[in-house]
Amino acid sequence: MTTTSGEDLLPATRRALLHRIATAQADGRAPSLVAAVVRGGDTVWHGSRTSVDGHGPDENVQYRIGSITKTFTAVLVMRLRDEGLLDLGDPLEKHLPGTGAGEATIAELLAHTGGLAAESPGPWWERTAGSLRPELADVLGEHPHRHPVGRRFHYSNPGYTLLGALVEALRDAPWEEVLRNEVLEPLGLHRTSGQPQAPHAGGWAVHPWANVMHPEPTEDLGRMAPAGQLWSTSGDLARFAAFLAKGDDRVLGTDSVREMRTPSAPAEAEEVAAGAAYGLGMQIQHRDGRTLVGHGGSLPGFLAGLMISVEDDLAAVVLANCTSGPPVSTVAADLVRIVAEAEPRIPEPWRPLPEADRSVLELTGPWYWGTHAFVLRLTAGGDVTLGPLAGTGRRSRFRARADGSWTGLDGYYAGELLRAVEGPDGAVSHLDLGSFVFTRQPYGEGDPVPGGVDPEGWRGIK
Repeated sequence: MTTTSGEDLLPATRRALLHRIATAQADGRAPSLVAAVVRGGDTVWHGSRTSVDGHGPDENVQYRIGSITKTFTAVLVMRLRDEGLLDLGDPLEKHLPGTGAGEATIAELLAHTGGLAAESPGPWWERTAGSLRPELADVLGEHPHRHPVGRRFHYSNPGYTLLGALVEALRDAPWEEVLRNEVLEPLGLHRTSGQPQAPHAGGWAVHPWANVMHPEPTEDLGRMAPAGQLWSTSGDLARFAAFLAKGDDRVLGTDSVREMRTPSAPAEAEEVAAGAAYGLGMQIQHRDGRTLVGHGGSLPGFLAGLMISVEDDLAAVVLANCTSGPPVSTVAADLVRIVAEAEPRIPEPWRPLPEADRSVLELTGPWYWGTHAFVLRLTAGGDVTLGPLAGTGRRSRFRARADGSWTGLDGYYAGELLRAVEGPDGAVSHLDLGSFVFTRQPYGEGDPVPGGVDPEGWRGIK
């Protein structure tokens, strides 16, 4: 059984999307699979495949989304930061004392660099009742650390339990209540919940060597809920993906969601080889020449994947109700690629700036760091960029400060200060970027290059 829609996409694109999820469901032997594609903030396609005759699951059928829950928890923590209730550099102990893991900063917990164990001690937490772990001490165990704090990326489910407890402590309310009030309701995610709400899919394990199935238990994860409890739909996750791409001031602004999508954790060798990294509650991948951000999820009986290409203004969600089966995050990435290649994004028309600061305009053009040619450009948004005139090299975007300088926003110079320095005559002599001097000519006479300029200037060999 198949259900599809996608009037905003070309027929050939719709068929390619259907073929991809049909192949995933058949090859992965998933009892059912549902998917959605978002373009420009709107859902433009959804489709499903199911092994049951009759009506297939639509965008309102709930599936368990596992670790995509972590991204929701990260949004709550970022809201606390934006309100000034905490700093990401704060040690957990400052706000949630007595855990035994308080040396890790909030940012390190968000980025899985807090050194904590991957799982909770005791019985497999995903298949047992949360009542077995009523306290944080039960989640962490006697020896919560596996690595020195801040030294390496080590994915940790208990780390997100701590972040959920942090939210509860600072909001003085249960994690799920805070999530509903501050994220789900404002974004209109009415079919996302901690407990399953009909209609919802049942979770199944498919025999690895035979086409038979076994039902999986559905447990309340208790304290572990902030790491993987949620149920949601392809429709709700499509709206959540649109939020993660552009932000929503009712929940979290553009700069903060961009910060979540920025790599924060040092990747392991195999992750570097795979083009993977981790931000603040978001996974980052490089596939097919594009950067994808989002998160995957799994719990017994369910698989979930959400992938976003901000540059293409596309996102995809794939959900399945089997313990192992189709690689849903890969399928989501493929859906993004299919639409991006078949119907590439049409850029907005070029328009001149309504006005431009003349003093900034005079700084645009070529500058030299030693003999390396760079160019400073004024962007449509009023920022400036500085990067190599040709080829690869250090390139960053800078935002203006009230004192006339600029702060680096990304790349090698993120956080660094760019200043236009005036000479004795009041004209700009050079640019200073974190002690690097950029001049209008390479080693020009009288230029304030550190170490000085040879008074004989440029010369040939006699």
